[in-house]
Amino acid sequence: MKKSLLSIVILALLLVNIGLSVVMMISVTTTNSKTAAMITTIMTVMNLEITDGTEESAVTQISLADTEIFDIADQFTIALQPETTADGKVKTPYMVCHISLQINKNHEDYKEMQPLVAGSESLIKDAIRKIISSKTEAECRSNEEGLKAEILKAIQDLFGSDFIYAIAISDTQFG
Repeated sequence: MKKSLLSIVILALLLVNIGLSVVMMISVTTTNSKTAAMITTIMTVMNLEITDGTEESAVTQISLADTEIFDIADQFTIALQPETTADGKVKTPYMVCHISLQINKNHEDYKEMQPLVAGSESLIKDAIRKIISSKTEAECRSNEEGLKAEILKAIQDLFGSDFIYAIAISDTQFG
């Protein structure tokens, strides 16, 4: 009799254990889905969308045939933020580079805005100088893509359009 009573107690405890495991899994799954939804919302707000490779960005969808390159005539020599060296001296580094703009010929604003690019070259240069001169040499070296994005945004804000869709920085030297 003791063996069958013990078997019944073990069976009851086993059923309670299974029931509690089911409740725990349901609560963990719901919390996990809520956390995933919150992270997706935060990423959307911060514009950090994760793609699976099926969607291409607007930059890669514009073919070279539909792109006009506007080379800024002068070479930039821009003083960067001063830095203090290990021996306590203040060093003012500089950056030398060429910058060219990539313009989408199929953009709706192209015909209206393209003639303004050459006439606004001094304003474009000023926007570029302001951004680059606010950086340190280490920031320019380590985050060139971020620097390009910041310059591009300033130029797009200047024209009030995104017909200029990318920039290229070439022949970069630091001194």
